[in-house]
Amino acid sequence: MAFLSYQPLSIDTLLELDAHPECGGLALFVGTVRDEHLGRKVAGLAYTAHEGVASRLIGEIEQRTREKFGVPYCRIQHRLGKLAIGDLAIACVVRAPHRAEAFEACRWAVDAVKHGVPVWKEEFYADGSSAFVEGCCIRDDFDDDPTHHHRHPHQDFKTA
Repeated sequence: MAFLSYQPLSIDTLLELDAHPECGGLALFVGTVRDEHLGRKVAGLAYTAHEGVASRLIGEIEQRTREKFGVPYCRIQHRLGKLAIGDLAIACVVRAPHRAEAFEACRWAVDAVKHGVPVWKEEFYADGSSAFVEGCCIRDDFDDDPTHHHRHPHQDFKTA
C-alpha cells in the first residue's frame, strides 16, 4: 500500500480489522479539509510533496511508531493533489492491545508526519487568492521556538 495517494483515501483499506486479534484497541485519525483557516474562507487546497523522501519517511514513522509504543500495526496515508472541502487529507490507523497505547501511538504518528515529512499545503481562498500554509516545520530544535505551538513528537526520531 502506498503512503501517498493522488486518489481519494480509503479508511477501509487501512483498518485491516481481522489481522490482529490480540488487539482490543483501534485508534483512527482522519484529517479533512475544512472551509476556514485563520478567518479566511477556504474553497479548496492542494498538497504537494517531495514524494520519494515523503514516502520513505512515512514508512519510517510507521516502523518507529510500532517500536516506540509496542503496537503491532500502524498505517498512514497522505493525500496529494487538489482536494475539496470535506475530502480526507491524512489517515492514520493504529491497533494495540489497549486503547491508551492506540490513542498515544496514533497521535504521535500523525504529529511525526506533520513535523517531519516534506508535504506542503496550498490553500485556495473564496476571494480567488491562494497561499502556502505555514505549518509545522522540519526542524529538530523547534521546541525552543516560543512561537511554535506543537510539542515535538519525535525528539528521538531523526528525519535525516
